[in-house]
Amino acid sequence: MADKEKEPKQKKLRIAKKDFFKVEGGKLTRTRRHCPKCGPGVFMAEHENRVACGKCGYTEFKKR
Repeated sequence: MADKEKEPKQKKLRIAKKDFFKVEGGKLTRTRRHCPKCGPGVFMAEHENRVACGKCGYTEFKKR
């Protein structure tokens, strides 16, 4: 058998929960949207053409 060259694995981008919030003037604001089905506390992932919930799969497509 011929040896197949393995492709290098891509590193996973890690985002901390603290990056989802911002403190301005003593008030806490959320920087990302929350899922309308799951409720507050479940943030939606920002993609190039959509926002998606990783928990329930709810997806909204962005208008161009």
